[in-house]
Amino acid sequence: MPIERHTIAVLVANEPGVLARVIGLFSGRGYNIESLTVSEVDEVNARSRITIVTSGTPMVIEQIKAQLSRLVPVYDVHDLTLEGPHVSRELALVKIRNVGEQRIEALRIADTFRARAIDSTLESFVFELTGDTGKLDAFVDLMAALGDVEVSRTGVVAIARGSDLQMPLVRKKPARRKSKASAGAGDD
Repeated sequence: MPIERHTIAVLVANEPGVLARVIGLFSGRGYNIESLTVSEVDEVNARSRITIVTSGTPMVIEQIKAQLSRLVPVYDVHDLTLEGPHVSRELALVKIRNVGEQRIEALRIADTFRARAIDSTLESFVFELTGDTGKLDAFVDLMAALGDVEVSRTGVVAIARGSDLQMPLVRKKPARRKSKASAGAGDD
């Protein structure tokens, strides 16, 4: 069977140990995580969203989703790859050390890729770049041809396209507290 790459979004409780359980599920069964991002997305209900990029046969991907769904702190699992069009982006900070003509070429390439220079010295640049994984890979490859490179990447974040909300967050406004003055009024 062919190996497929899938982007899976998981809504979990924002509590200690949840990420360790998710990672443990992958490592314990020998599944690989190509990219993993996690962040709190709902402070009121204490929810975090984990975006995982993984590869496997269709059967392995189905096993991963089923096992994720059974974890206690997991509220929702969506395979964005199968459920329709989605948008995915990654952020990279790319430091290149070079001099002379290579510096001019690095700036030209950065402009083509819409990368922003966020730090500069006489011998280096740090560029900030967002885009899909392929765009970031191409940028890093071109920079590596011009000098020594160091890279820091966030990993993929993704969301379904269109108006349907796959993981809607329910945010309730906190109940208004009565002030002491209004609490006593009408008690007569």
